[in-house]
Amino acid sequence: MTMVVEAETPPLAADAAGIFRVGSSRVTLDTLVGTFCDGSTAEEIAEQYPAISLGEVYAVIAYYLAHTAEVEDYLRGREQRSAEVRQANERLFDPTGIRARLMTRQAGQDSV
Repeated sequence: MTMVVEAETPPLAADAAGIFRVGSSRVTLDTLVGTFCDGSTAEEIAEQYPAISLGEVYAVIAYYLAHTAEVEDYLRGREQRSAEVRQANERLFDPTGIRARLMTRQAGQDSV
């Protein structure tokens, strides 16, 4: 029996917003790489995110290790975009005193 070795593409697909997700799941590349870099094993990641298989986890980790610079650039871009969105939201909705306002609202509802 002859074994055929073929290159496989990683199970990553960009959604309409350009966010890479693992396989057909909602688990993002950001999440998987972050969890891996925080010290989780592939088995722990697959257990934590049952929507992705162990094989998909290993394939994405292998892709990350082989293309670290490109993935890190992508992740930095996502962090930058996230910061921009957060700043825009904070300009529209001032977060100052939000905890106090929520506590006051909750106290008012508790007395009803």
